[in-house]
Amino acid sequence: MKRVYGLSIPETLEEVCDPQRVALLVYDMQVGILNQIKNPEQITLQVLKVLSAARHAGVRVLFSRHLSLPKELMGMSQFRMAMAWQRTDSPEQVKPWFLRDDSSFQIIRELAPRPTEGVFDKLTMSPFEGTWLDFALRDCGINAFIIVGVATEIGIEPTIRHGADLGYIPVLITDACGSGNEEAAKRSIESLKFAGDTLITNTEAICDILRTQSEVRSP
Repeated sequence: MKRVYGLSIPETLEEVCDPQRVALLVYDMQVGILNQIKNPEQITLQVLKVLSAARHAGVRVLFSRHLSLPKELMGMSQFRMAMAWQRTDSPEQVKPWFLRDDSSFQIIRELAPRPTEGVFDKLTMSPFEGTWLDFALRDCGINAFIIVGVATEIGIEPTIRHGADLGYIPVLITDACGSGNEEAAKRSIESLKFAGDTLITNTEAICDILRTQSEVRSP
């Protein structure tokens, strides 16, 4: 840990992943989203490993859900995005995929959030925009977040970049993040490596660190 002007500057995963200063963000692990990727069972297993380790270590856990508004409330940007994703040039043909009461909107049951964990809905790719996430993290003294979920190239990269701009240290667990397009996901990871804000690791390494942290906390 480097120190300057009264500040502590964490550098290693062990320093960043202090359970009192880091949160786990489980990004959009919803029924309708997992149905769109090639390896949902594998990603679910990896996410569950990280989630279990975080819970055991006493790390705060938050789940995001991507929400679709009914067409009567959709604006220009939402129609443009829906048309692009659904491969149509007609707004009339757009179908909201993740409506509030639809089964596709729900978090998969294997990862069912606990009453002590946060669940919030978003319209944007970055969960820091238009939600209470940033306030909640800062209010708890959190300065870093571990991110797992789907999809790397669509929502996780924008979340990491936005979080870094807000002053958080992002920790990306590559094998616990799914993708719709493998090549695009690889480009996202390489771009994040080049930018240098993000600590990039895998499930085994982060679980080992969290396990050590939980042992330190045990009486």
